[in-house]
Amino acid sequence: MEGNTVELNEMLMCRERRDHLQKQLLHSYGLPVISFCMNIPGPIKTNEEIRKAFDSGKDTLLQKLQDGGISTAQMLEIHENTGDELLLAADADASVLKQITSAIEEDTPLGRLFDMDVIGTDGYKLSRSTFRRCIICGEPAQECARSRRHSVPELQTAVEELLRTRL
Repeated sequence: MEGNTVELNEMLMCRERRDHLQKQLLHSYGLPVISFCMNIPGPIKTNEEIRKAFDSGKDTLLQKLQDGGISTAQMLEIHENTGDELLLAADADASVLKQITSAIEEDTPLGRLFDMDVIGTDGYKLSRSTFRRCIICGEPAQECARSRRHSVPELQTAVEELLRTRL
């Protein structure tokens, strides 16, 4: 996979910034927050193809919210070497937002690469009702990650193949 390499400390700082922005949105608007970024293994977190996939996910999310009559109070979009991110405060019950985001992750061609978290007004992230499946073997992704069943190069190859066939 081609692109700029990101160091661990950059990713940690990115996560801290995202957490801070999520809390700011929660505090400012009193609405649940959707935090969307990409599940990309390895040190390259964005490039032209990943950005196209992100834009596809963003467009799908915004369309689903519009179709559901859900307005957004604030939307922040960030594009850095650490990845592409979208944060938005949405005027709907957090459980409804989680149903929408989970359906996008599960039912769209690139959904396996999407990481759409919903943070309720209480500041806690809502859990998925089902486990995500591994992009390589189809087993629960948490088990594969915990046991390090697949190498980073294997995961990157699977991501590249998904991007090549679905974009």
